[in-house]
Amino acid sequence: MAALNVTTSFLQLKNDAYSLSRFPSHNKSTLPTKRFLPMATLTASSRAVGLADTFTRLKQNGKVAFIPYITAGDPDLSTTAEALKVLDSCGCDIIELGVPYSDPLADGPVIQAAATRSLARGTNLNAIILMLKEVVPQLSCPIALFTYYNPILKRGVEKFMSTIKDVGVHGLVVPDVPLEETEFLRKEALKHKLELVLLTTLTTPTDRMKAIVEASEGFVYLVSAIGVTGARVSINNRVQTLIQDIKEGLIGVAGVVLVANWTNLWWMVLMADWPSIVDLASTTTKPVAVGFGISKPEHVKQIAGWGADGVIVGSAIVKLLGEAKSPEEGLKELENFTKSLKSALP
Repeated sequence: MAALNVTTSFLQLKNDAYSLSRFPSHNKSTLPTKRFLPMATLTASSRAVGLADTFTRLKQNGKVAFIPYITAGDPDLSTTAEALKVLDSCGCDIIELGVPYSDPLADGPVIQAAATRSLARGTNLNAIILMLKEVVPQLSCPIALFTYYNPILKRGVEKFMSTIKDVGVHGLVVPDVPLEETEFLRKEALKHKLELVLLTTLTTPTDRMKAIVEASEGFVYLVSAIGVTGARVSINNRVQTLIQDIKEGLIGVAGVVLVANWTNLWWMVLMADWPSIVDLASTTTKPVAVGFGISKPEHVKQIAGWGADGVIVGSAIVKLLGEAKSPEEGLKELENFTKSLKSALP
């Protein structure tokens, strides 16, 4: 894990009152006239449940979760608000929303670039919170906020937790805080009924891994290799053998969530450290997130064959939204891409 970094962030928390109409827009483009109908509006009684409850429900129905990641404020917050509704309307089970940060040590070039663009357009935590306050009640799936520790410290841990809980966030992922420094975070998360997802790696010693698994809530986030985030174009042919080994090694275990955010995968490293995955799975009934650079429907279908609890796709989606010619085009591509990935799952 990256060392704790408490340098000054570009996320300057202002006292201004923000509203959806004041979110910075992408150039002079306007949002599409088509408004995506959130799933929550289709069923008046629909309310999002937590991360763990979501996995439990899906498993009972023989379903595999699809969990996309997007960066807040890229290309702008108005588009992010619409993107959350698009993802919900496409049937996503959990959405991971990244808070842009000036020094994202765990992220690769795609998400780093997205964070830089977002911050340059004036995105800050207050604006993100106010956007979520408007949008979350319209969603049927839970939101997990992905943020580095510095923005939490700037606001104050207790105030941060109470604020995100008040706007309807269910989960929290903080990639740059080691286990030894999570005790206060975990206490505050528990106090505010937030699920704090902890991260572990393939090279984490077994005893430490067990401690992380025990402390993690919602699911366990397993970083697949030494490196940073970023989607892969294809899966190495040697992965076929690995998939078979995984399926055989995890029989009778609660399940695995396969995550696309943690990539730059070195297959020799993976093969050398593969027993760590079996050790992790054998220690818990919690869903486990494992990264393999998923970026295509065929990857999703292939990986779902492992008996996975779910698939998380990050950089491929962030790249699509951030590099679209317009917000309208980005949202349409997001809808099509999400549907193609979702349809590959059982």
